[in-house]
Formats: sequence, C-alpha cells, structure tokens
Amino acid sequence: MERVERTACQGLINIIRFNWHFYLLSILFIVAGLFFRQLIPVQVLLVLIILSTLLSLGVSWYIYDGSGLYHLRWLDELPVSTGQRIINIHAGFDETSHFLQQKYPGAELQVFDFYDPLKHTEISIERARKAYAPYPGTQIIRTTAVPLPVASAHVIFLFLAAHEIRKEEERCRFFEQLHHSLQENGKIIVLEHLRDTRNFIAYNIGFLHFFSGSTWKRTFAAAQLIIGKEMKITPFLSAFILEKNGITS
Repeated sequence: MERVERTACQGLINIIRFNWHFYLLSILFIVAGLFFRQLIPVQVLLVLIILSTLLSLGVSWYIYDGSGLYHLRWLDELPVSTGQRIINIHAGFDETSHFLQQKYPGAELQVFDFYDPLKHTEISIERARKAYAPYPGTQIIRTTAVPLPVASAHVIFLFLAAHEIRKEEERCRFFEQLHHSLQENGKIIVLEHLRDTRNFIAYNIGFLHFFSGSTWKRTFAAAQLIIGKEMKITPFLSAFILEKNGITS
C-alpha cells in the first residue's frame, strides 16, 4: 500500500474548509460591526470575536498539525503483533486508518463507520465525506449492532468519534458490545476532547459538543471497562486506554 503523509496545515485547512459557514458569519458580523461602530458601541465585542476565532484556529493548528498527533508515536507502547486484529471505528470522517495500517503493517485492520445522516446532521461531516474517499473495505455499521464476534479484537480504536453518540444509553450499549468483542488482554483506545476549562478557552461554547471526563468514566464503568491508563496527548486531547474489568496492565 502506498505510504500516506499529511500535508502542512492539513488539519487547519480542513477545519476551515468544512466549517466555512461559521467563519463567514464571523467575518460578516465583524464587517457589519465596523460599519455601524459609530451607532452601536460594539468595539469590545468585535475584539472578543476576533481573538476567540484566532485562538480556536491557533489551537486547532497546534493539535492537528503541530503536535504530531497523526504520527501516532503516543501509541508506541501499545503491543500489536503480526496477524492480530485491530479495529478502527469512526463517525463519518476517517483521518487515521491509513496511519494505523502504516504503524501496524502486519496487523489485520478492519474499519467501521457508524455515520447516520439522520442522527449526525452536521454539515461539516457531510462536506468531509464528499471530500475524502473512505478507506478501502470500510463497513457501514449501526452503533446498536457492531458486527464483531465475541473475543475477536485485539485493539479497538475510536479517535474523536465516540462523542457523536449523543445519547448516554446508546453510548453505554455501544461500549458494552466493544467489551464483549475484546480478547481477554485487548485494549480500547478512546481519544477525545473533554468538556473542560482548556477546551472552553480554546473553543468557547463549542466545548459543549464534548463530554466531561466524569461522563466518559460513567460510560466506561457501565460497559464494565476499566481505565488502564489515561494520558494527555496535548493539553486539549485525552486518551483513555480501556481494558476488560479485571485485566491489569
């Protein structure tokens, strides 16, 4: 398979490309504010909007382009042997399968996509799906029916995807299925932004789309999964290394 590399500023460009309507509205608001600034004292608000937009773009560049996130070196301690089955599950936009296959060339990679246009109505995901072809062999699934046999997976990856399962009951049921599909020494890797102070500063009210650490821990516990390790990939991204209850690292 041909080696895939990310281009410079690819993450930042994609964010602007898929969410251009938000930035257009911000620009229009700023222009309107400047035009009517003699009638309405909005200078402070305009400065806050400009600073907030620049901050969110700067943080996004750091996370998705500057931090080396997609080099996957933070997974160097994860043992994956030739022939083992690894699963990558995403919610409509897959930026990681090619890199997982490159990192674990001897593993058997299977990719699942639980995107549902009736549930996931964000225009940004729809634009991303049109811009990027799916990884070869990607299988469309439902979160309520993950097609994995019991004890069949060595590692399951969920990169910035699980938060799209908005209903807690559905999310718990989804992770219960993943629990049953794991081998006894298997791992589930969940990468997410958290609804915390750092992400609020970076993304303003956009941080409400994320879940808090306590919410994730409640979900994992309900699925009888334990957190073998929790680590910060960047100050804005947390990775949970999950194991079957009773298995220790």
